[in-house]
Order: sequence, then structure tokens, then C-alpha cells
Amino acid sequence: MIEPHKLDHLEPGQKRRKLALTLGALERDVDGIPEKGNEYNYKSISRSNYIRKMLEIVIQDPEMSESAKAQLREILDAPVFDEKRACNIARNNLLAVIGTFPAEWDLVIAPHSPATDENGIVKQRDFFPGVFVYAEDIRSPFNCGSIFRSAEAMGAEKVIISPMCIDPDHPKAIRSGMGCIETLGYERKSLDELEEFSKKNDLPIFVLETGGTPIEEFEFPKKGICIIGSEELGVSPQALSKATYGRVTIPMKGLKASLNVGVAYGILMQKWVESLS
Repeated sequence: MIEPHKLDHLEPGQKRRKLALTLGALERDVDGIPEKGNEYNYKSISRSNYIRKMLEIVIQDPEMSESAKAQLREILDAPVFDEKRACNIARNNLLAVIGTFPAEWDLVIAPHSPATDENGIVKQRDFFPGVFVYAEDIRSPFNCGSIFRSAEAMGAEKVIISPMCIDPDHPKAIRSGMGCIETLGYERKSLDELEEFSKKNDLPIFVLETGGTPIEEFEFPKKGICIIGSEELGVSPQALSKATYGRVTIPMKGLKASLNVGVAYGILMQKWVESLS
């Protein structure tokens, strides 16, 4: 969030982007799923009046079309002020002026709301028991958040991270995780600790890496731990030695033959869930 008067000191492009981000954060706050550390907390002005001020600033943008201004003015003048609609319409009109869409972690995509208690703590989450992912030495916070997001969406029980993995509480990881890091939770374990955990809970370990069984032919376990490697080095030799259940590979035809680790993990989880269903 930003105090309205501070927007006056920003260049037009920066001002529009900051407004779009602020309106996105406000939309999540209205939905009751604000990003950690980005909740609305101004005591001198209500959230509703703050959003009204944001819309007034958007309307004053010289690049905003007359139809967009009229639409926003109609929202402001309505007998009942719809905070969420106001944020969404204003943000989308700003994006049209900017002429490009921000990166995915800047977008507001409100997930379905799980059952929560009076403190907003998730009481129940549907997942596949015994389905884990071990993220080894992931350095990009955006990739880290993406892995959590895919894991939560596809029903993994929990994410386990290596000692050298980026902190999932990094602001950029939290943003790209879209609330899934807080919902899902995680543990940090060394490879030896992971091996001990797998034996104790009868969880076979396999890796997602090149040179393995094509994903269409791989026989996924009912329960298990999938190790995914770092962006630059892939799965380490030490991690490969722990994978007694084998290695699964995503066949590719392109010249680059390379996938972002978060994308690759999402493909793997879809296939794993298909086998469980």
C-alpha cells in the first residue's frame, strides 16, 4: 500500500504500475486473502475511502480513455460502493493504458477459499496423503513460490526444501506463491534427513531429471517423494543416489529442450495425480 499523496511524486509509468499493484493488493484484502505483510492497515482512512481515492487518481490519468473514466465514475457514484469491483475495473483499465500485462506474480488471482476458523487459519485442506516434493537448492524466489503454488493446487501434502534452498518467506516467493506457502507449510531437511524420513514413513524417493523413464511410461508410486533440482545444475549426484525408486523424464522436441523448474514440476504433478485418480 502507498499513501495517495506519494503517488504525485512518481513518473507516469511508475505511478501506473504502483497503482495497479496497489489495487491488486486491495482486491485480495477485500477477498480476505491479503498477501502477508501487505494487509490494509491505515487507521486514518477507511479501506473504502482509500479505494475511492485510488479511483480518483486513476480517473485523472491523461491517458485513460473517456469510456474508462465514465465507467469508474459510475462505480464511484453508485448507491452502494463495490470495493472489489472498483479495484478490479480500475486495475484492468490501468493495464490497458500500460499496454502490457505484468508478470504473473503481479496479478490478482483469488483462489477458492478453504474452510477457516475465526482467526483466518485453514482448518481443513484436501490433499493426497504421502505425496511430497523435495526442492533441492532452488535459488529463484519466483520459482520457489511457483513450486508451492503447483504443489498446493495439485494436492501435495507438503513441500520439503534443502538447506541451500531460497527462504520461502522471501517477499518475491510469497508473492508468486499466492498464499500457498502459508497454507501448505514446509520443512527444511538435508538429503540424509530426507532419506531417514522416507524410510520411517515408507515413502519411495524418485527424481525428475533428464535421462530417465519417459513420464508417460513411468509408474508413479501411490505415496512418495519427488526430488526436483536447481535451475542451473539440476538434481545433484547425491540426491540421485537417494532415488531408489528411479528417475522420470519429460520428453521434449524443441531445440532448447529445457523447461523452467516450476513448469516441469507442474507437469509432473499433473501426471502423478492422474495416476492416483
